[in-house]
Amino acid sequence: MDIRKPNDSEYKRILSLSPQALFDGTLGEVKPSDEKIKQLIEPLLQKGSYYLIASEEDNLLGWILIGTSKDQFTEKKYGFIYELFVLEEFRGNGISKRLIESGMEHLKQDGYSEARLSVYAGNQAIKLYEKMGFKNRTITMSMSI
Repeated sequence: MDIRKPNDSEYKRILSLSPQALFDGTLGEVKPSDEKIKQLIEPLLQKGSYYLIASEEDNLLGWILIGTSKDQFTEKKYGFIYELFVLEEFRGNGISKRLIESGMEHLKQDGYSEARLSVYAGNQAIKLYEKMGFKNRTITMSMSI
């Protein structure tokens, strides 16, 4: 398995699969349009965020989107995982772990000493994040009114 930045055709494939990635990541709560994905992703890429993909024999297995964010209280900048997705047929093979490890290495090389991410409560990925050392920092709660 190779982890690297995507080429143009791989980038287009990521964008075409991103609605499914967001749908899965939000446990079916959000099903965005292709246009909404572009509105979410393009500003991140313009500010320096980038994808790393896992591939094998020209097959896209999954990706991670990493970049920077800033603490709203302290103004401190930190690395951020905006998206992590492995295609369903390749899940359970350690690809997410490898993508996170590679993403952390890139963020470290980019000068960050901390990485954060957001995840929906109930998402199975939480177990992996905890296993890799991520800890709860804030909890967002909601209530129907």
